Amino acid sequence: MTCSPSTASVTRLMQIVGSALLFAAPLTFAQDTVRVRGTIEQVEGQTVVVKSREGAELKIVLADNALIVAVVKASISDIKSGSFVGVTGMPQADGSQRAIEVHIFPEAMRGTGEGHYPWDLRPQSTMTNASVVHIEQTVTEVDGRVLSMKYKDGEKKIIVPANVPIVTYVASDKSELKPGMQIFIGAAKKLPDGTLQAPRINFGKDGLTPPM
Repeated sequence: MTCSPSTASVTRLMQIVGSALLFAAPLTFAQDTVRVRGTIEQVEGQTVVVKSREGAELKIVLADNALIVAVVKASISDIKSGSFVGVTGMPQADGSQRAIEVHIFPEAMRGTGEGHYPWDLRPQSTMTNASVVHIEQTVTEVDGRVLSMKYKDGEKKIIVPANVPIVTYVASDKSELKPGMQIFIGAAKKLPDGTLQAPRINFGKDGLTPPM
């Protein structure tokens, strides 16, 4: 069951749209901007020490008024016709995409990073952020469902296998950041002293690893 954010949480989430830091058309990144995937080792004030998935220890300073967002479990039943979702997928020979993760945007985040473009979760993976126009059951239950998705410059058909992680977002605060949590930062800025500054951090709630 998807968590329903409060009015205050929705207001907070609306700030995400303007910042476009989660999945905003990242075809080109500034040289001083990086993505971070890893595990929190320590939290002290505005500083979060993270061990990246590559094994590096990173010192991350949260920007003033940084957005702290919990990534929580959702399900395929939470996706309806008209939902705005993001899918990391792998290209298939017939031109479709096979999902390796799906995130459901709250209504306040509709339009974030809209489009279809390369993504770096896996080699050759892509990101499609778009509105769902049709949902159909595939031939077998194991195969899951097919989402027909439309964005401003085109359409994609995406196969969502039954075992694919599906998540959504709930606004949170720094007090919930704890050692051992898995995090994802979409756009951390490299500072001259080697630390990273993050305007937003996404963390997995209840032991979840953000599948981004």
